Amino acid sequence: MENPVFTLSTKPDMNPREYRRGENFINISPSSRGLATVHDRDVLIYCISQCMAAFNEGRQVKRKMRFKAYDLLVATNRQTSGRGYELLKDALRRLQGTQIETNLRQGGKEYFKVFGLIDSAEIVKETRDGRMMEIEIALSDWVFDAIQNQNVLTLNRQYFFLRKPLERRLYEIARKHCGSQPAWKIGLELLRDKCGSTSTVKEFRRLVGKIIEDDLQHDHMPDYVFKFDGNYMLIKPKKATLQAALPLGLSSLRLAPDTHEEARRLAPGWDMYHLENEWRSWVLEKGIEVKNADKHFLSFCKKRGAYKK
Repeated sequence: MENPVFTLSTKPDMNPREYRRGENFINISPSSRGLATVHDRDVLIYCISQCMAAFNEGRQVKRKMRFKAYDLLVATNRQTSGRGYELLKDALRRLQGTQIETNLRQGGKEYFKVFGLIDSAEIVKETRDGRMMEIEIALSDWVFDAIQNQNVLTLNRQYFFLRKPLERRLYEIARKHCGSQPAWKIGLELLRDKCGSTSTVKEFRRLVGKIIEDDLQHDHMPDYVFKFDGNYMLIKPKKATLQAALPLGLSSLRLAPDTHEEARRLAPGWDMYHLENEWRSWVLEKGIEVKNADKHFLSFCKKRGAYKK
């Protein structure tokens, strides 16, 4: 989340990017279809959520994974029509084609590494009308190393309901840098650079101001409130207890291997790994005492299934 790897543009972005901090650098080059977008990142978030759920349950975490395309579309609030499946194919193409170059320092040595955001993507089954049934994705070593080292952050499910790319990027930056501390401040020019915006500072301020205004009216931005403070942006959590307890107590909320099968029956169409993360976050944030994790989770899924109907 430190560097704007994903473009904010909703049109094919063919412009390479370079970001430097001291002697460290990261170069991002597009494929013939353009740079991976902020919305393409949904695929990676979904894959990471599956890996982290497996890790928390003590199951083996694999770099290559297979899942139902429909589950991904539903979990990330994407349309499940034929158009939705075509857009997902485009996202997979951009994720595989976007090339990252960076230097890594380990043991006093400098390394140069080139890689994609995913190594490969394969449609395992496809219906006659062109809809994907199952997808197999191999994550890049860079992404998988972050998962194994637990260098990932949980995101509010409401994140997937943010339609503007800039809204999503602002939330990501707030989640990384502000976290659960009382407040965090950043200069507007630096914030613009972290967002990957190509607008002038004046135009960037106007765009962010519109998001702040919309949030005051509709409270659509999850977890954080944004305010101008002169030429700075002040970011504060909307809840003082935001995610503070999430890393703790996960062992007591571990589920049995066959619980997900029953959960899928109770909440058809929902992504079980996102539901599990949402359930854990809710339990820990509210301080709920769970005596039987499996029964409690299944009850949670039953309510979600009824809500969708």
